[in-house]
Order: sequence, then structure tokens, then C-alpha cells
Amino acid sequence: MIDEARRLAPRFAARAAVHDRDGAFPADDFADLREAGFFGLMAPPRLGGAGAGFADYAAIAYELARGNGATALIFNMHASVTGALSGVTDELAEALGLPPEALRARDDALRAAAQGAWYAVAMSERGAGSRLSQMSTSYRAVDGGYRIEGAKTFCSGAGNADAYLVAARSAEEPEKVSQFLVPAGEGLRVEETWDALGMRATASHDLHVDVTVPAGALLGGVEGLALVVAQLAPHWMVASYAAVYVGVARASVDAAIEHVNERKLAHLPAIRARIGRADAAVAAAHLAVMEAARRVDSAPGDAETNRWVWRAKLLAGTTAAEVAASMLEAAGTSAMRRGHPLERLYRDARAGSLQPATSDVCADWLGVDALGGDPDSEGSAPRW
Repeated sequence: MIDEARRLAPRFAARAAVHDRDGAFPADDFADLREAGFFGLMAPPRLGGAGAGFADYAAIAYELARGNGATALIFNMHASVTGALSGVTDELAEALGLPPEALRARDDALRAAAQGAWYAVAMSERGAGSRLSQMSTSYRAVDGGYRIEGAKTFCSGAGNADAYLVAARSAEEPEKVSQFLVPAGEGLRVEETWDALGMRATASHDLHVDVTVPAGALLGGVEGLALVVAQLAPHWMVASYAAVYVGVARASVDAAIEHVNERKLAHLPAIRARIGRADAAVAAAHLAVMEAARRVDSAPGDAETNRWVWRAKLLAGTTAAEVAASMLEAAGTSAMRRGHPLERLYRDARAGSLQPATSDVCADWLGVDALGGDPDSEGSAPRW
């Protein structure tokens, strides 16, 4: 579907300025994604999907982000849910002891995605960020299902998704963190709080949760899997963002080249040097992201794979911010005006190092690991 992503990217780019200006969810972009079958990207062919792997997703996210990083970032959340579900193979389910009803729920969710449903992620909370172990949203077992109560923030696509992946801690056993796929509707309330510097079109509003869900909404059918999965296979929670921000960085270089050529500034050595360094930096970060993605497909959860996952996120976030800033300087003051592509891309790129795991957390994880420690328990900031 890489050709479809490249076909859609110019459409997204043409609409991006309006969505950014208004802070509006890019509904027309998502209509295009649905029509092209992207919501079933990660679902297996037996359920009507494309059966893509993580490397396929990374290549597509990169192309979509060259059109509009906000659209690609929201789509990343859907891909994270469907990709994680698809990663639970029958063999893995047997090894984990997952019940048959959990596999039926997995297939139902993936089949719905292949038919056009899309999912958002409701994980982060005010004061806790994305740290699963610190969340205050709680759940408890009730007759036939679970009662979930709490409030989420940074929920990209809030108010537009068909269902939400909600992370919550057990009220009876707080060490257990579980995830539920909660349909949109009664019991979910969106509070429109998103008015940010960058990624303004992601509609990452607060989501208030006060809902009862059936037992089948518990992902995996077993409580307490969220922390285990995050540590063993962190790619969807860490590196999936990386491809998006490398795409934003590449879009910054493309926009700077167009601006410089229009202004007839290409003869200036300082500008040429900036563009040359930016091109090399983005190419290197892209290679790191694709290497991480390749390893995820071939050896998920392997120690070296996980190192590449953390490297990819660190390099993507840092590179996007540095490249976009340099391209803005290369273009000059006129590119700072509202509505200029580089002004928007600069703001969008700046969010890359802040998106979990932040660049500081990634660097600390890699440093602890390089020094022979356990990066999931000995870091200066809690990972999950």
C-alpha cells in the first residue's frame, strides 16, 4: 500500500494548513484512508486485512507524514492497536494461556478494522503521562464485565474514533494494569482541551471514562498484561512514532528546497550546506527507523531489537526538531509567517522529542543498557 500512501500524501499536504489553523480533526484525510483500506493495514488477510508487518507500517507512516504529520500521528494510534492485536498469534496466545474468547474478540476487532472501523488510544493521564504503573484510571470486575472510571488526556482523534483502547489499573490489585477496547458512545465524554503549539490537528482532547464493558472488552482476556507487553515488546509504544517524525523531518527539507528555489537562494553556500546536512541527517534517521522495524518483524522482543527500538525513537525525535529548525533558518524570516509550510512543520517537528518515550528517557534507557544495567528498572525516570 506504499503507492497509495504516496498518492494520498499530496492531498494531505494541501489540506494541512487549514486543519492546523483551525485545530480541526482532519476528517477528509481519514475518509481517504478509509476508502483506500488503510484501517485494515495491520489485520491479517484471513480477516480481510492487508497483513502488513511493522516495517510495512513504518514505510507507510513515513510517507503519510510527508503529507501531514498530524494525520499520520492519529493513524499511528490506530495502527498501534491493530498491530498489537495482530501480533498476538495463536501460538503466542497458547503460550500466554489466553482463553478462546479473547481470540474471538481479537478477530472481531481486526475484522471490524478491515471493514473501516478505526481505533484511538486513551492511555496518558494528567500528572502521570504514559506511565502505566502510575495511572489513576481504575477498573473493577462486575457481573458480566468490568466497570472503568477515570480521565485520559492526549487522546488523539478523541470524539471521532469508533472505539478507544483504554488503559486502567485494577481497583482490587493495583499492580495489575490492563487494557480494554471500549466502543464510542455512552459513558465516554470528550472535553475539548487540545490547543497546542504543534500537531494541532490531532484533536488530542481529554476523554472522561465512566463506563461498563463486557468481559470481551478486556484485551487478551487476562488481567495485568499491559506492563508485561510494554516491557517485552515496546515497539508499538516507542518506535511507532519514530517513522512519523522522520517523515515530518523529510517534509521540512522538501519545503525548504522548494522555498529556496522559488527565492533563487540556491547559490548561497551556507544555505546549500544546511540543506545538505539536513538531507544526510534525515536519511540516517530513516535508516535507523527501518532497521528497528526490520528487526521487530524478524525478532520481536529480542534484546538487540529493543535497543534499536529505543535508538530509533531517540534519533527520530532529535533529528526532526533539529532539521526543522535548521530549515526554517535556511529559508529566512518569511518562512516564520503563519501559513507557511515550514512554520507549521517546525511546530509539528518539535513535538517529536516530547512524545513518549521522550528523548531524555530514550537516551537514559540506552545509557543504562550500555553500562550493563537493567534499563527498565534502573533508569532515572519510570518507563511505564
